[in-house]
Amino acid sequence: MNGLTEEYLLLFNAITDAEQSLARLQEALVYAQRQAEELYLRRTDPPAT
Repeated sequence: MNGLTEEYLLLFNAITDAEQSLARLQEALVYAQRQAEELYLRRTDPPAT
């Protein structure tokens, strides 16, 4: 055996899964923020003449 207990492996895997989920959530939020900013700029910028 490699010396790692089941408890440690369970916790390590749960933390790894949570980190990956948070990274995906961050990407989704940044994407939504960029879309919102673009919509806002289109609405507030005067048309180019």
